[in-house]
Amino acid sequence: MKTTVSKFGTYQGQDIELYSIKNNNGVEIKISSFGATITTVNVPNDKGGIENLACGFDQFENYFSKVYTDNAPYFGGTVGRYCSQIKNSKFSLNGKEYPLAVNCGENNLHGGVVGFDKKVWAAKVINTDTITGVTMSLISKDLEEGFPGNVNVAVTFTLNDNNELSINYTATPDQDTPLALTNHTYFNLNGFTTSIEGHNVKIKASNKLAMDDTGAAPGEVVNLNGEDDDLRTSKIIKHVHTAMNDGFEHYYIFDKEAFQLEKVAEISSNVTSRKLEVSTTEPGMLFYTGKYTSDEIQRENGQKFGKYKGFCCETHRFPNGPNIKNSPKSITKAGEEFKSTTIFKFSW
Repeated sequence: MKTTVSKFGTYQGQDIELYSIKNNNGVEIKISSFGATITTVNVPNDKGGIENLACGFDQFENYFSKVYTDNAPYFGGTVGRYCSQIKNSKFSLNGKEYPLAVNCGENNLHGGVVGFDKKVWAAKVINTDTITGVTMSLISKDLEEGFPGNVNVAVTFTLNDNNELSINYTATPDQDTPLALTNHTYFNLNGFTTSIEGHNVKIKASNKLAMDDTGAAPGEVVNLNGEDDDLRTSKIIKHVHTAMNDGFEHYYIFDKEAFQLEKVAEISSNVTSRKLEVSTTEPGMLFYTGKYTSDEIQRENGQKFGKYKGFCCETHRFPNGPNIKNSPKSITKAGEEFKSTTIFKFSW
């Protein structure tokens, strides 16, 4: 097990590094210091071959191509200061209203115009007998994209020989502020040889948040009993897409004790026998099947991305949480430490 480092590119005069963390089973995760972005997830299959399962690019400059930036799918990025949409790009806290950067209709999406996914992170390699990884850190300044307070942020990616990619987030603000961090990797367990519509999905959630016509969550909780998008029993994604006449962009509220680490989701392929299990401390997950991803986007080796070619498991606090009464831990108090853990476990 080891972490290796190579130069990935240059951004505004700063070197961008690519960190490759690899275990003894052939699983390899590549992470760029630009945006603390997962670019590649190489995983074996049951025939002994290894394929990349994540949307991303091998060349740094392709993250700035017109076809990519016009579509803005956030491939693999670490999202913050607050992920998903904050309605009308504002919230009130401690008697004061804070206007936020507007970058999705009238809403604030994934932290604003220059969120954490577009920042250069400092990095420190981790190598022990049992894990390999990297810790990336940055300082988010007061009123950046409109959010109050200076925040010290760190995200640690580690990989072990149980084929578990653990992502641990910590953040400490000097003022009360909204915080919700996630990773935005799109997975395809068939290595993009097919869409993800043949994958099976199971999510431990009996409720979801309703979404309005702008894509924001006004706060209504919807029970899923008897609904097509109830995924407490495993379903084929295509069957649910057909029943809904739409793709997934659902925030599922987990059936578990708040902020305890538990397995919450399982996605599997009948083609490659690969399986991805998701465990998290977070209260819910935005399950997204890439319904807006441009079909023009592809990796340099010809892997085609696009609509329904990748799924995201974005574990995080409630979307629009600062504007939802009793939303769990959407605000982190001055001097308190935000903590969050998500584990992606691969098998084949």
